[in-house]
Amino acid sequence: MMLSLRQIQPSDISVCYDFKYGKKADLAWMAYNGPYFGEPILSIAAFDSKMLSRVNDPHYKLITINEQIVGEVSAYWVDGDLKKWLEVGILIYQKENWGKGISSLALSQWIRELFVAHPDIAHIGLTTWSGNPAMMRVGEKSGMTKEGTIRQVRYWQGRYYDSVKYGVLRHDLQSQL
Repeated sequence: MMLSLRQIQPSDISVCYDFKYGKKADLAWMAYNGPYFGEPILSIAAFDSKMLSRVNDPHYKLITINEQIVGEVSAYWVDGDLKKWLEVGILIYQKENWGKGISSLALSQWIRELFVAHPDIAHIGLTTWSGNPAMMRVGEKSGMTKEGTIRQVRYWQGRYYDSVKYGVLRHDLQSQL
């Protein structure tokens, strides 16, 4: 398995749409990727606009396996213009690619790339929820430490879940950078 992270190109947008929302989408990811926010299935036009803004965005990359797009990684500044607190996200589009170690490998690589790209930051975080135990395992397998649990703050389908925070320090990965 040849995994790589690469910048999105305009020609990738329709392929991503097909896997995320279109004719090749199974939409299983929507049940785990913050479903409590109630984000809609995007139209092609809305998706195109959103994704065009991510071309050349250093905080957004596609995950490919053997040059085939399977998902995406992202990062954003929690603290805005201070740019000292970075959070990451990851999404594997199709359920058939879950449980194969792709997320753990991609997230580990992404974290290393971000530490190299941002030599002044000391910490990278990831937030998930207790309704997504697979993502909790991905965080741990990627070298992150469970740093906190905010109990019973995510409400989904008549039930409360915990928000779960993971993080890794540059110091913890120094030998891998």
